[in-house]
Amino acid sequence: MSSRPQGSANSEVERPNPSVLSSTEEKAATSPKTIVGSTFYSILYERFETALTDESAVQTPSFFGDLNLDKIIEAITARWKDYHLTAFYHARLTELDAISYRQEVMTDLESKPAIEAITSFTEEMRNMRVRLDQGKRLYYKWTIQRLFLEAVDIYCKAVIRLSQTLNDLNLTSRGLRAFAEYLAKYAATATFRALTAEADRLKSDLSKIHYCILLRNGGVTVRRCEEEGDYSDAVEATFAKFSQNTGNRHRLDGPLWEGMNHIEAMIQDRVALLEPVTFGALDIFSTANVNYLDQTIARFDREIHFYVAYLTYVETFRSAGLAFCRPALSDTDKHVDGHEIFDLALAGKLIAEKAPVVTNDFFLSGAERVFVVSGPNQGGKTTFARTFGQMHYLAALGCPVPGTHAKLFLFDHLFTHFERQEDITNLRGKLQDDLFRIRQILDEATTNSILIMNEIFSSTALKDAVYLSKKIIGRIAELDLVAVCVTFLDEVATFSEKTVSVVSTVNPDNPAVRTYKLERKPADGLAYALAIAQKYRVTYEAVKERIKT
Repeated sequence: MSSRPQGSANSEVERPNPSVLSSTEEKAATSPKTIVGSTFYSILYERFETALTDESAVQTPSFFGDLNLDKIIEAITARWKDYHLTAFYHARLTELDAISYRQEVMTDLESKPAIEAITSFTEEMRNMRVRLDQGKRLYYKWTIQRLFLEAVDIYCKAVIRLSQTLNDLNLTSRGLRAFAEYLAKYAATATFRALTAEADRLKSDLSKIHYCILLRNGGVTVRRCEEEGDYSDAVEATFAKFSQNTGNRHRLDGPLWEGMNHIEAMIQDRVALLEPVTFGALDIFSTANVNYLDQTIARFDREIHFYVAYLTYVETFRSAGLAFCRPALSDTDKHVDGHEIFDLALAGKLIAEKAPVVTNDFFLSGAERVFVVSGPNQGGKTTFARTFGQMHYLAALGCPVPGTHAKLFLFDHLFTHFERQEDITNLRGKLQDDLFRIRQILDEATTNSILIMNEIFSSTALKDAVYLSKKIIGRIAELDLVAVCVTFLDEVATFSEKTVSVVSTVNPDNPAVRTYKLERKPADGLAYALAIAQKYRVTYEAVKERIKT
């Protein structure tokens, strides 16, 4: 059905005096409801008991800034803001089985046919919402109802297509297999089939409507077509020889319905009077199926983007040759290890700059619990600490982590203690503030916690810093915490059998050049400050020479 009105709003209609059939009101269908008794609840949470029920109460974890996780989550969700995914990334899981549930879904979606089926479905659902949103911004009844009909039709076809595709895929995850079963049962219900059939019939009936517009004496008359010829092709053929730039075609994409004016709306009203049965059915359909959208499917459409967003983000790194893996997790075994790991935030920046990304390895075995990281400044020590924290947190979300292999510990709390600028509002000096914060952490920490410390006590004398650091490492050892301690104090590296010395290395031929590789070896006490000073000509001799010249 289409119209090209000209002239004023003064209009009349020619019609064969029919009326809307009141019996059509009896054809209103019941809207589809969530299937009772289905085993599928959520693609993020297998059980309701473990689900995030109040997203507004979720706060950004305090360690996000120290580990650059705030930047990572922002990059992951940047393209998907309409789905409000941030709360899902701020709420980690605490049970191994709940994590495994998500890991399985991630593995299934790394298959190209599976991710293509899901993204196609979510695009159709987005198209559906576009139609509904357009309808909310309009005022004309029949246009709103036609947009509603299109939204329902898109939804029904998307559900059927996804159900058929998932049924053909070799899915192994509990989540997607349960959803595929739910979708198949839902698509087979009499209510959904009736909804689909009615939407198809209405679209077909509307497409068959043809009408004429007569412009005369400043008025518009709408009547049925009486086999008038369509001269569009003839006119186009006649003027084809005058056409220029025929190779350029222009397509206008956008909410075309929003351009309707009041004259077009009045013409629509007259067409509805000409076709009362079809438009009456459309009116009843729109009223009876307001709640057509199944809430479980709607929740799936939003939640699946947790996986889509993360895997899309990961693809950038994989395209650059970096590996991701499904980590093995334990809530009892603290023998952790990782191979070819890297800092996601830093790697993202380096890839954008087309710079190489350096990977590292780590492991703890036996009684080992604490990495004591030392070496020259700007050598990758803090990056290693952040990477360790990032990997453990992302693993607790059920996500793949950087590296070719990883075995990680499922923590109950993750604490960070990074250097802070002095805050004059708390009336504490820098050293006192460091001590106050670490005391709070150690009071809250349990044997199942992870602690990451980065160069604390730099504001006090060396002797005092060594004394305080040993006291803290001793308390960490008592708690049997898994920890990373970045320090300029080599004395801490050999504190006990629970500490492992890791050193950032330099190019042996040019100590001023950092390799950003970390090795398990005794701390050597070399800061390579002289090499740096020589590189930038700020040694005593170089400064004297420059003063003379």
